[in-house]
Amino acid sequence: MRLTRYFLPVTKETPADAQIVSHQLMLRAGLIRQTAAGIYAWLPLGFRVLNRIEQIVREEQDRAGAIELLMPTIQSADLWRQSGRYDAYGPEMLRFPDRKGTEMLYGPTNEEMITQIFLASVKSYRDLPRTLYHIQWKFRDEIRPRFGIMRGREFLMKDAYSFDLDEDGLKASYEAMFVAYLRTFARLGLQAVPVKAPTGPIGGDLSHEFHILAETGESAIFYDAALEDISRDELLSADAATIARLTSLYAMEEEEHAKVAECPVPAERLRSRRGIEVGHIFAFGTKYSASMGLSVQTADGTSVHPQMGSYGVGVSRLMGAIIEASHDSSGIVWPESVAPFRVGLVNMRADDAKVTSAADDIYRQLQNAGVDTLYDDRDERGGAKFAGMDLIGLPWQLIVGPRGLERGVVELKNRATGEREELSLESALARLTA
Repeated sequence: MRLTRYFLPVTKETPADAQIVSHQLMLRAGLIRQTAAGIYAWLPLGFRVLNRIEQIVREEQDRAGAIELLMPTIQSADLWRQSGRYDAYGPEMLRFPDRKGTEMLYGPTNEEMITQIFLASVKSYRDLPRTLYHIQWKFRDEIRPRFGIMRGREFLMKDAYSFDLDEDGLKASYEAMFVAYLRTFARLGLQAVPVKAPTGPIGGDLSHEFHILAETGESAIFYDAALEDISRDELLSADAATIARLTSLYAMEEEEHAKVAECPVPAERLRSRRGIEVGHIFAFGTKYSASMGLSVQTADGTSVHPQMGSYGVGVSRLMGAIIEASHDSSGIVWPESVAPFRVGLVNMRADDAKVTSAADDIYRQLQNAGVDTLYDDRDERGGAKFAGMDLIGLPWQLIVGPRGLERGVVELKNRATGEREELSLESALARLTA
């Protein structure tokens, strides 16, 4: 993509109302723009990142055996009355009548709807187990929306729902999602800590939150230092043994930690860091299947209410978490897995025919090799181009200037390390297309 044809409204100044780094950088780097309190438009660069995050989440759900569908954002209040949650959920739920006076709501979650869908379609144990998921926009009317997308009112979420015949099946589904979450966060370049959590209004007895460690996190997490020794490779190949190891290690949010009479972790191993919650999984048994009349026939002819679980990931929130965990004083540092473009190609002299010809040719070669490239072909100062590239945080910068061309070299910069080296064009292209 040529920058002269792209829509990338970056700003130099930090907005006064942006309190945390991710909100500041997302506004400055032209990723989002606020349209109402807690509601944001996703601009082209931010939308590319959001799609990449969503795709990694989707791939790991598919790998875990979950089946994708799409449920609507608007739900009937009657569904929530069947489960008993309509009056219990609180003012965060946006409620309104349609033109006929029927009470509706903008869904904050989908346990009731997926149970209704299953109720109308599944009657036999032969149809279990099943896990269904969708990636859909949600709305929760936060009293004080703040921190940009980290605590907005509208957000993109992956929510999955499992149906099993018995508790052993539910445990297996829960563990499959646990593994999927570990793999998802590892692929996003994030260090996640699973924390045993209260179930809240979702219900159930078994629940874990996943927190990304970042200095600007909203919650304090107390955990066993042994969690820091678990490698990315181990998370990517996680199995039941990995889950058992992780869940056996102490990890608590500050509020729950304060309730522990005697912490089981020795003081020298107890760590305290800030955390950003990006995922929450629940096993709540028959809470919804029983209240909404969902039952299936077993092999011996009896009927049972399926055991259910739900599993949420804040897809849009993950972008903020990645920035909080991966930035420096110059801007964002995207992991390659989610970067909007892999390479930022910088033409240092757009008014120089030789430089422009060489840069145009490099751009064509990168395109032909399938390398996502943002080409800064503007007639602008070099310093402004470098600052812009550092701000938006693309993994690689390929710099083409007149002095280098005279010596037959271009400059390649690694955004994460800051390392710069001069290479022949062939070597630089080989590095970027490998």
